[in-house]
Amino acid sequence: MEKLIKILLLPLLIFMARESVAQDLHFSQYFNSPLTTNPANTGFIPDADYRIGASYRNQWSSIMTVPYKTMSVFGDVQLFRDRLETGWLGLGGVILSDVAGSGSLRSTKIYGSVAYHQMLGYSSLLSAGFNVGYAEKRIDASKLKFPDQFDGEFFDGSLPTTGLPVNSSTRYFDLQAGINYAYFPQENVYINAGYSIQHVNKPRESFYADKSEAGIIPMRHIAFANAILKVHEKVILSPNAYFSIQSKATEIMGGLLANYNLSEAGETQLVGGVYYRHKDAIIPMAGFELNNLRFTFSYDVTTSSINNFNNGRGAMEFSLVKKGFYPSSTGRQSMCPSF
Repeated sequence: MEKLIKILLLPLLIFMARESVAQDLHFSQYFNSPLTTNPANTGFIPDADYRIGASYRNQWSSIMTVPYKTMSVFGDVQLFRDRLETGWLGLGGVILSDVAGSGSLRSTKIYGSVAYHQMLGYSSLLSAGFNVGYAEKRIDASKLKFPDQFDGEFFDGSLPTTGLPVNSSTRYFDLQAGINYAYFPQENVYINAGYSIQHVNKPRESFYADKSEAGIIPMRHIAFANAILKVHEKVILSPNAYFSIQSKATEIMGGLLANYNLSEAGETQLVGGVYYRHKDAIIPMAGFELNNLRFTFSYDVTTSSINNFNNGRGAMEFSLVKKGFYPSSTGRQSMCPSF
């Protein structure tokens, strides 16, 4: 039975793409993939002038011959802070790559992102942004097996099937927009929240010639809230909450990260915490930061019914983020708590 489920997962991916009812690519460490979470995060860097980062997620390795692999690389910068008295511009870009099961479904997405950030007095900030992207998905139909190729004992790929797609690739342009608000009444308290909509243009994604609405990607709504609280000279806490809904698929996630200072000025820090994705997984996280270079590792421990097949082994995820300052901005005060 378990072997049958593994085999059926491959064609299931194709039908999910055709019907567009599955959620988009995502990371448990969503806050380390800021531009995919909300384009208004572009240049929204309260403690630096620029940042670059990369994430890698390996999922379902215990039940798939070739696990799902999702990779992301991004970068964004703040511009014109020396020319605009109470605001600045953010520019950035992100590349996403995903391989789903035996290389049968490959996805590549490239986005360019822009945002504007406006100070509201001395203790709050309002941001708005958008990104435009190009997406391509490819499949290798020769590696797929369909229910009508089951001969009662095995799946025979030489048997004819009505499940094969017409095209081996599909391409489309994508649009995302979002807003952010940050409030920092004192040096030890920083709170921000954001809302974004993905697939604003409702692009069509399908490997079939069918022109019906079944190939339309529904808009995905994302909301999040974060806080950074310095509770001790050596401890900063970061509670986070995340919500996403796309068609009938929802994701609710929340948790807490803690940074512990190991040096005099915060150059070296330990990072640890735990998150929970509603009805899906418990996600412990651990990492370290050295000279504004942060590495974090997390593991999704499955709590849903899929646990019957993967024994709790959901996904492991790595993230690396580097922040920095322009030479001309040396000494700029951070808007969020720092060591």
